[in-house]
Amino acid sequence: MSIFVTRSSMPSYEDYIKEIKPIFENHHLTNMGPVYKKLQHSLIDYLGVRYFSMFVNGHLALETVIQAMGLKEKGGEVITTPFTFVSTVHAITRNGLKPVFCDIRPDDYTIDPEKIEALITEKTVAIVPVHVYGAICDVEKIEEIAKKHGLKVIYDAAHAFGVKYKGNGIGNYGDASMFSFHATKVFNTIEGGAVSFSDESLRESMHNLKNFGIKSEDCVDEIGGNAKMDEFRAAMGICNLRNIDECIASRGRAAARYDERLGGVKGIKLMKAQKDVTPNYAYYAVCFDPDEFGKSRDDVYEELKKADIFARKYFYPAINEMDCYKNDNPEETPVAAEISRRILTLPLYSDLTTEDVDKICDVILK
Repeated sequence: MSIFVTRSSMPSYEDYIKEIKPIFENHHLTNMGPVYKKLQHSLIDYLGVRYFSMFVNGHLALETVIQAMGLKEKGGEVITTPFTFVSTVHAITRNGLKPVFCDIRPDDYTIDPEKIEALITEKTVAIVPVHVYGAICDVEKIEEIAKKHGLKVIYDAAHAFGVKYKGNGIGNYGDASMFSFHATKVFNTIEGGAVSFSDESLRESMHNLKNFGIKSEDCVDEIGGNAKMDEFRAAMGICNLRNIDECIASRGRAAARYDERLGGVKGIKLMKAQKDVTPNYAYYAVCFDPDEFGKSRDDVYEELKKADIFARKYFYPAINEMDCYKNDNPEETPVAAEISRRILTLPLYSDLTTEDVDKICDVILK
């Protein structure tokens, strides 16, 4: 049986049918209905955040919060990382802003705060850092830089659902944080996303922009899109949220088994636990040194595939090496370039068994 890099967490069939039954009775399918509101309030409680707006997907959530902050009117440049999923940078570019790529740290693969200030110009309006594989950015250092230069901070927290730093939900840092509820994530609503934010004045704009900019029945005062989460997806979220703690614990047990089997192997670098961070085990990333391990990342990827195991070169290539951004000087972010060529995320999901992990590790260690 094939082992894929991820497998969506799902409730029981009976649980989901019970949750969607009222939708069939009231015929309220979308437009921020009662199921949407139930999930919204449940997630505010679970994530420990103050203001929260849900979307049809994480990309439109990020694109919309950038628009709601009016960053295009304030300047032209946003500092971000090339080591992310392309959606992060597309959300910046599609808002008419220029991404400026900052290199990453070699240990946790998040944006290197020591390299941010050198990239700030009079055109810089914001920083969009990315929490990677569930590892969080240096939120304190980034906040210090942002305050010093008067910049907004919008975190791409697609990988960081449920993560806490010093007991605080990660969605409380920066001016806003985008979460993805895609089917491949720790928590999913099939497709979906959300933004947590600290400025209450953003609430109305975010609400309107995801509904065509409609302010009232006869007033459209902003140019918005259609990014509303429907009731059926919200129902899936309610069901999955009931099981989220056990889901994360199961992923943690699989990650611990990987650590046992792969830890200390020459040429294999594993990510280390971060101090004061409550993890969510979103991904299990392994970095291969071909000189020490004897095989490259691509060699390992192909050997796993032969065994019907499908890992992922994630993130590869680095964003500033992609065709649509490759003129943005990838040589200026050498750590990101190197890591992108060596990193492999191994299968990790809540019902991945110890036997499956052992099978994967046996292929790698062979």
